[in-house]
Amino acid sequence: MDYITPKNILKNTICILSVLCIFASSTALAQQQPLYKDAAQPIDKRVKDLISRLTLEEKVSLLGYQSKAVPRLGIPAYNWWNEGLHGVARAGEATIFPQAIAMAATFNDNLITSLSNVISTEARAKYNLSAAKHQNLQYMGLTFWTPNINIFRDPRWGRGQETYGEDPYLTARIGSAFVKGMQGTDPNSLKASATAKHFAAHSGPEATRDYFNSVVDEKDLRETYLYAFHALVDSGVESIMTAYNSINGVPNSVNKQLVTDILRKEWGFKGHVVTDCGALDDVFQTHKTIPTATEAAAAAIKAGIDLDCSDVLQTDVVKAVEEKLLTEQEVDEALSHLLKTEFKLGFFNDPSTSPYYNYGADSVHNVQHIALARKVAEQSMVLLKNSNHILPLNKANYSSYMVLGPNAASLDAMVGSYHGVSSKAVNFVEGITAAVDPATRVEYDLGCDYKDTTHFGGIWGAGNADVTIAVIGLSPVLEGEAGDAFLAESGGDKKNLSLPASEIAFMRELRKSIKKPVIAVITAGSDVDVSAIEPYADAIIFAWYPGEQAGNALADIIFGKMSPSGHLPLTFYNKIDDLPVYASYAMAGRTYRYFKGPVQYPFGYGLSYTTFNYELVKPPSQQYSSRDTIAITIKVKNTGAMDGDEVVQAYIQYPLIDRMPLKELKGFKRVSVTKGNEHPVTIKIPVKELQKWDITNHKWKIYPGNYKLVLGSNSGDQKLSSTFKVE
Repeated sequence: MDYITPKNILKNTICILSVLCIFASSTALAQQQPLYKDAAQPIDKRVKDLISRLTLEEKVSLLGYQSKAVPRLGIPAYNWWNEGLHGVARAGEATIFPQAIAMAATFNDNLITSLSNVISTEARAKYNLSAAKHQNLQYMGLTFWTPNINIFRDPRWGRGQETYGEDPYLTARIGSAFVKGMQGTDPNSLKASATAKHFAAHSGPEATRDYFNSVVDEKDLRETYLYAFHALVDSGVESIMTAYNSINGVPNSVNKQLVTDILRKEWGFKGHVVTDCGALDDVFQTHKTIPTATEAAAAAIKAGIDLDCSDVLQTDVVKAVEEKLLTEQEVDEALSHLLKTEFKLGFFNDPSTSPYYNYGADSVHNVQHIALARKVAEQSMVLLKNSNHILPLNKANYSSYMVLGPNAASLDAMVGSYHGVSSKAVNFVEGITAAVDPATRVEYDLGCDYKDTTHFGGIWGAGNADVTIAVIGLSPVLEGEAGDAFLAESGGDKKNLSLPASEIAFMRELRKSIKKPVIAVITAGSDVDVSAIEPYADAIIFAWYPGEQAGNALADIIFGKMSPSGHLPLTFYNKIDDLPVYASYAMAGRTYRYFKGPVQYPFGYGLSYTTFNYELVKPPSQQYSSRDTIAITIKVKNTGAMDGDEVVQAYIQYPLIDRMPLKELKGFKRVSVTKGNEHPVTIKIPVKELQKWDITNHKWKIYPGNYKLVLGSNSGDQKLSSTFKVE
């Protein structure tokens, strides 16, 4: 028992006073801490508090991609420009996934979410490592200007490789999946910030993009060019990038109807809007729709632009306010969107409280990430031809291989545009070599270049091999962005669908001399005229720009480790003259949705080593209202000799009304089915997805009438179909 003594009373009094002092100190510290630094406060309050502490000049200094430091408030300098189209780009060691167009060829949105989750993990790790060195480097931040969800409406466009293809629905599905992995699923915080670009109606020509005017009517704009942007806004994308071009005479970066009326008010977008790099300069220098930089800066802020990828806003907004072209309140509104993104990224929190704080070097380009790059490449490659089932090759039947062609050992042909760098890239030669045992003979030869049509190598050596694998096609210097694709014939774009004439001549000579199997592998990011080399190959694999695991993935397919399962996210036309003029943005006569002629390969096409049969389990109803959801259940049976993946594609055919698409993809599902077994597949399509733009009344409308649902393995296939009526 403790007795009350003067000594105990004194001891207890000291303890109580100590606790009170600690509590008082903590309270005082909390009172001294600015509200914007208090992570327990709502983000909107923190943003408002920080803005209230900034001068006009400080606010404006934050409106450019090279955001300035405000030392007195603990705001560091930050570079908003980061790239992550198919891996963290331009930032040192990183996993290089297949190019974006190849991602779309997987028709696997869950896989793409896994892929982009890896990208954001590596981004966080790099950001942490860079911040630990107190560096503020471009391309080492957390705000990524990707994905590119423009519609690949014409195969001449060099940047089409950056997109998810020609179809709005597929683009929306793959794009939304990508955003989910990049940003995470917490609405109040971001793993990284994704940006949907380029808003809007932007898909060439590259050479004139800084002053090009896309003439497009409201129906095509809404149904084709804006569809995926709306979907990504609904999916929570944090940022939108405006494009260089004008739409119907108004440059996108000062287009109030587009950025404020549609994007923010109609769709409810809450994130920030950034211009493409130099796009504001274009407004007064090339479009010349506004005479001065100051007026362009004011027009951009009023239109809804928050961040400038140049220095027009930072240089001219203060002057615009002084000249009464803008109010400081309008500047505050723009800045609030940027700061909200930074708060959601945790920039003003204690770094150690971030769930990603411990991401370091072991989170970059590790074994698991490399394995995923290989898997994506495997699922993206498209088998276009397989005469006499020559593939897969049985290693026991062949003792020598010749791997040749200008892209067989090309890093460019693996990585595409907007790429990172890797210390573990495996080219096609290396992949084939690693897949066979040391007792098997493998040779390599360049074969030809991109120009010379008369001098070839490796043909004699190929004659001594059991199998020849010829890797030909394009590279990102032959098609790509203006300035980057420096060997392209038209400012980054292609003039036609042709493979290099040297490659066609080379394949002709190869076939003339070689009677044993020839496997052609084509790298490209777009539709090319495959028919020019088709007679000279026993099998053809379209590999896209397949990333750092190109060689291993190709070997896995050639030697039958897995069945090919990629499907074209593009129509492969017979000739470029089948299409409207390049500069036309009208959709009539473009893509599988509106093109009526014969094609080389339809949208969605892709062969397998196995075969599949569809059996109807539960048909759709015969009639639906606008609030209903169409549902169909089938069984997919693998009727072939090996395991494989099937991509079930659901197309809608519309009532015979003027300007309706011929058909449209409105659902798909990739399933893995082992040989001899079956897998149930249910596809659901909200009737609202069938709405079309009423150009007379300027609103969406679901047209009553008779519809047809078609299931198949590509847009030209019909394995099952069912008609229904919409009231």
